[in-house]
Amino acid sequence: MKILISGHTGQVARELQLALQGHELLSLGRQAFDLARPASLREIILRERPQLLINAAAHTAVDQAEQERELAFAINAEAPGVMAQACAELGIPLLHYSTDYVFDGSKDAPYVENDAPNPLGVYGASKLAGERAVAASGCDHLILRTSWVYSRHGKNFLLTMQRLLQERDQLRVVADQIGAPTWAGSIAAATAELIAAWQAGNRHWGTYHLSCQGETSWFGFAQAIGERLRAAGRPCAELLAIPSSDYPTPARRPLNSRLDGSKLARDWQVRLPAWQVALDACLQRAD
Repeated sequence: MKILISGHTGQVARELQLALQGHELLSLGRQAFDLARPASLREIILRERPQLLINAAAHTAVDQAEQERELAFAINAEAPGVMAQACAELGIPLLHYSTDYVFDGSKDAPYVENDAPNPLGVYGASKLAGERAVAASGCDHLILRTSWVYSRHGKNFLLTMQRLLQERDQLRVVADQIGAPTWAGSIAAATAELIAAWQAGNRHWGTYHLSCQGETSWFGFAQAIGERLRAAGRPCAELLAIPSSDYPTPARRPLNSRLDGSKLARDWQVRLPAWQVALDACLQRAD
């Protein structure tokens, strides 16, 4: 099956290229498929005529988005809308990744799919607008909300912590934001399962939550990274837990980023591993 993937070097796009090797993959980066120019995308999709489109590209610089509202909305909202409309024209499905940042984090339990979104910043607002554009297009689609994505490549919390924990004697990390770190490899593996289920006849289209099981704080995630550094005989800084108020950022973060994945398990029989298991699998993966 021919699958067009928007994104080439991003965390999820790289893992998709590994997880979907049995298919004919066309993974297009920014030079060939520029989401910052949404109007250019339809012609490319109609020319290539894939049987499935996966949107694995996004403007994910949460703080930078506060100063780049127009660009964030072009990439995260307008571009997915154009892609979805092209998919509707071709009669093919769209798999689109979204985020826990569509919620404000005020709920005291994991979020389910029909909870009311209320993004705190530009990034979340642009991703929510993208979700709505995809849903309004009329194409068959899966909107997959995930959280705290990391991998062995790119810019992410895992790589930043590995570096800082070995460079410093002491490190302060926020402890009052709760969520589930989710390896890009787990997202890609789950996506492969969803595609296989669709090919076998599953048609439960809609919005789903796709994140690793369990929960922790950024501080807890940093502790787990530190434990694995020590086990490998590497130096590791002392960690200090701090509240979000001690680490101000241009964009507000939700305090609760927990996503309930039971709907995906029920409708598609897909469930991601515990976040600790996924972290170990990520670290054991050869570059």
